[in-house]
Order: sequence, then structure tokens, then C-alpha cells
Amino acid sequence: MSENASANAGEFDYVIVGAGSAGCALASRLTEDPNVRVAILEAGGKDKDPLIHAPIGFAFFPDWSPVNWRFDTAPQKHLNNRVCFQPRGRVLGGSSSINAMIYIRGTPSDYDGWAKLGCEGWSWNDVLPYFKKAEDQQHGASDLHGKGGPLTVSDLRYHNPLCDTFLDAARELQLPFTDDFNGPKQEGMGYYQVTQRGGQRCSAAVAYLHPAMTRSNLTVISDAHAERITFEGKRATGVRYRRKGVSETVSAKREVIVSAGAFQSPQLLMLSGVGPADHLAKNGINVVADVPEVGLNLQDHLDYILLRKTRSPDSIGMSLPFIMRAFSSFNAYRKRKEGPFTSNLAEAGGFLKTDPSLADPDIQLHFIPGLVDDHGRKKHPGGGYSCHVCVLRPKSRGSVRLQSPDPLAPPLIDPNFLSDEDDLRRLLKGARIVERILDAPAFKPVDGEQMYVSRGAPDEEIIADIRARSDTIYHPVGTCRMGADAGAVVDPACRVNKVTGLRVIDASIMPTLVGGNTNAPSIMIGERAADLIKGAA
Repeated sequence: MSENASANAGEFDYVIVGAGSAGCALASRLTEDPNVRVAILEAGGKDKDPLIHAPIGFAFFPDWSPVNWRFDTAPQKHLNNRVCFQPRGRVLGGSSSINAMIYIRGTPSDYDGWAKLGCEGWSWNDVLPYFKKAEDQQHGASDLHGKGGPLTVSDLRYHNPLCDTFLDAARELQLPFTDDFNGPKQEGMGYYQVTQRGGQRCSAAVAYLHPAMTRSNLTVISDAHAERITFEGKRATGVRYRRKGVSETVSAKREVIVSAGAFQSPQLLMLSGVGPADHLAKNGINVVADVPEVGLNLQDHLDYILLRKTRSPDSIGMSLPFIMRAFSSFNAYRKRKEGPFTSNLAEAGGFLKTDPSLADPDIQLHFIPGLVDDHGRKKHPGGGYSCHVCVLRPKSRGSVRLQSPDPLAPPLIDPNFLSDEDDLRRLLKGARIVERILDAPAFKPVDGEQMYVSRGAPDEEIIADIRARSDTIYHPVGTCRMGADAGAVVDPACRVNKVTGLRVIDASIMPTLVGGNTNAPSIMIGERAADLIKGAA
């Protein structure tokens, strides 16, 4: 059943809040059993916008697009008190419908680190089978890759010549290379693989939800903003949500599963009375369970970008050459699903070490053959290119709190970026590596003016620019931390402590941030948690 039960009469075995990366995987896997009835609530609408499905389209969403929550942070003390931007997907597929489609898992040590923190069953050897189960790898099955899973993982169909230049520059600096960032060795430079199928975006909705919507035991309720989880005593019994201005309730006979993401999963728990008792009391919310760490442990990848202008006709943006070839590029996409419209823009990049003694890379690069300034919201005429760098395992920790007891109010998001000086030191080292790449001989034919900071600027100038312009690269996690200790929000089976019938299953349960993009790990979490619920893990 695809849509949209009028729901006060709705009773299901499981109610999932959030049709994002983990939620879509869960809904699909749980409804494989025809005797299990599932409802999934999504605050956004259907994923019909063609800009979702044409890979390059995500770069052209207007600022007012309804598919983006467009959150802001609290003023960031260590970033000149700037209010930073936090885009998140508000549509079937969640952020997997608006991201850059890069398929990265992280390193085995990330997951072995989770296990050492008390997350039994989440070591690399435990999670690898679920990465493989999810994957439909273009190059076929191997010890590290799966074939035939719902999520198509493929090579890019198009390489922008400026990305080739970027990798040529890296070779000139004798940086390491890899042909598979999810292979035996993550370290190196290269082209990213992407979640695309036939030259189009393969979001979690495309991979998991749409095929499952043919099943009579799945009900998808879109445009349904969750207001609170309902309880009988300490047992979760359902979800109250608002749709078209009317509040309705859907009941869960077995469990309520919150998959609303690192910002809204803790928000919904707190709105429902599960969280730090003092904070809930200040907001006039009755306490169901005092779980102090709900909303704490927020981690995110802070990203710094070096931008340079160019006269290269291959640059993507507000330039005459790009506009002149747009029609032929669109035709190539429309007729054959190839050419520049299949680009994810962040085609090339890499994982590097700022210190050769490190066991794993500690920074990640994303190269863009265009000027990406302030999340693309600040437009510049002419051509250019940009290189992002982020610190993979930041030590800074932030929080999510309630701004208001109103369920329609945005959460109070405070990443507390650069509160640990080690993050700043690593980011500065990363910026210097990017500078060296962009100064390599390969770039000389397309070189142009550097924006914001002078070439060869002293550390103080780079640090000032980091504080003035750096921002998220969209990987928030950790706010419903998983663990075996008394302070953890969920146990290793994703069950919320101090209540029953309630789980959190999404990136918010990660105890620490993985070394890379977080979409693939979020889908893995949905896959593994589905087996935990079924008793198959």
C-alpha cells in the first residue's frame, strides 16, 4: 500500500519515523515478511522532483526548495560566532535524495572502535556482510563487495577534464592513489564511486522503498510531521503526527522505530519525554524517562574550501561556455543518460594523512570543477574550481536541544565546531596539502585568481579564513549514542534505554564518526538493525 492512510484507525506492527537512508532500508527489510505490517512516516513529500533524479540536479535546488529542511546552527563560538547552515533531506529518501551520491564506508578501524566502546556486534567483521548485502556493485562481487543488493554502486559515467587535472596534479606530488576507496586500502587519490543506477540517482527511496511500496503490508504516509511518540507508562505505543494541519495517531503493536536523523531523532525523543529531565522540565514536557545523553555527542565533518577562478571552458557554473553547452549536455542525458548531467560534481578526491605515522587517513578531499561558495548559495560569475578538505575524526563535540516544545519548531543545533584545537591543527595541515595540489604544474594552464586568501598565506591568514568560512560537509552523527554503558542512549540492539518498545536506527546511534561520507554506513545500520529486530543477527 503506497499512500496515505487516514490514520487514526491505523495499527501496525512497526511504525518507522523517517523515510531516510536507514528508514527506507528498514521498511523494505521488515516487510519481506508478509505477516508483518509496517507504516513509515515522512515529513516531506514524494521524490518526484526531476532535480532529485538527474545527478547534477542537487546543485541547482533553489534555496526555498521544500525537499530541504534548511536548518541553521546556533552561533559558533570558534567560527566568529557565525550561524552555519545544515541542509537535510525532507523528502522520501531523506538526505540520500539530495546528497552528492558518494559511496564510502569508512575504515575497518572505525567499526572495530565501536566494538571496543561496548557496541558488541558492530565490529568490521560484523558489519561488512551488511554493506555487501546492501550493495549492487558494478564490478561484481568480491571479498569486500556485494552484487545483487538493492543499492546500485557504480563508476561515474562522466569525468570532467578539470578533475583529471586535479588527479594529474596529485600524481605530480607523488601522492598515493587507490582504485577503490572501499577496498583493502582507503588511503589515496582517485575517482569516487557513486550510488547511481543507469546514470540516475539511486537514493534509498529508489533502492529500497519504491520496490517495497508494491507490498500490501507497507503503508507510506508522506507529508506527516511527527509530533511525539505516545506511551503507556514506559512502553512506546505509537506516534502522533500532523498532516495537512490535522493531528493523527498511528499505533505500533510491537515497536516504534525513530529514524529521523542526527538532529530530529533526539528532538523527537525529547518532545516525547525521553531525554535530560532538567531540559525537558524547562520546556514544560512531562518526563517519561530521564536519559541525560539524548542530544549530546554531536559530531560532524567541518569542511574548508579553497577556491580559484579559471578561464577553462570545462568549469561548471555561471560562465558562457557552460551555458552554451548546457543544451547538448541535457540532450545527452535525456537520450542516453550520459555526459555532464550524470556528474555528482564531487567526482574526484581522496583520503590522506597529515602525519605519515598515522594508521589511517585523517583528512578527506572533494574536488569540484566549479566555484562552490557557502554551500553554493553565494554565486560568482565566470569559471572556477574548488577543493574541499575535512578532518575525518574530529574531537569536537556538540549537542542538539529543543528550541521550543512546539514540534514544528526546528531543533537547536550546536556542533561546537573547532572547540578542540586538534581539529583546527589538522584542518590547517589539510589546507596546506590542498594548496600544494592546486599549485602543482598540472594546474598551470587553467590557473587563475585565488579567492579569499592570498597564495602562500601565513598560517594566521589561513586560520582566520577557516574561522570565517568553514562549515559542515553534511555528516552529523552521534546524538543518540549506542553503547553498553549506563550513559548510552541505545543499547547495541538499538533499543532506547529506560523504556520499552522503542528503538533509534540511523546515524544518530554512531558512537563516533566514521572516516568518510555517512550515507552508506547509515544504510548499513538500517540493514543490520532489521536483522536484529527479526532475531536474525
